[in-house]
Amino acid sequence: MDQNELLERAREYDAQALAEIYDRYAESIYRYAYRYVGNAELAEDLTGEVFLKLLEVLGTRRAPRKQLQGWLYRVARNQAIDWIRQQDKGVDFSLEEELTPAENTSPTTRLEEQELHQALREAMRQLTPSQQDVLVLRFGEGRKIREVGRLLGKSEGSVKLLQYRALNRLRTLLEEQGKRGNEAQEGGAVGKVPAASSAGQEH
Repeated sequence: MDQNELLERAREYDAQALAEIYDRYAESIYRYAYRYVGNAELAEDLTGEVFLKLLEVLGTRRAPRKQLQGWLYRVARNQAIDWIRQQDKGVDFSLEEELTPAENTSPTTRLEEQELHQALREAMRQLTPSQQDVLVLRFGEGRKIREVGRLLGKSEGSVKLLQYRALNRLRTLLEEQGKRGNEAQEGGAVGKVPAASSAGQEH
């Protein structure tokens, strides 16, 4: 059953269609929300709110007419951003499933990786919402540019441009963090320029 058919049946509050929508998309919406809020329990709550929101609007003009998955992602992002705005502190963005280094890495390497991840999180918070969306979907979810465009309602060219600008902005921010780190502690490993440059080349 394709998305359009699911939506048609869901608008009639067909229980089977509603259950299939949840089964099909809940896991990906949870992963998406988690990368915004960095907390498993909160991500589960936000996921539930996304599907409650869908139920609320199904019988109204605000109900999605097409691209159901994209609509769910947008609601998830809005819910996550609303939560972030209510906090007095920033939240961590996770572009990887696991940030813990492998057990066989040296203590020095682990420290460098942890410091780089922290620098990346801080830099991510300074990107625009659209740039964050593209990076989360491209590198967090591993989705192709065409699919990202479909989910965000943007052309492939727009997605490519957003990705290019986001990665260049990240590189600049990481380089700036590296300079500050070197000034604060000579020889420090935080935000090394080579690591930042490699991030900027992924476009």
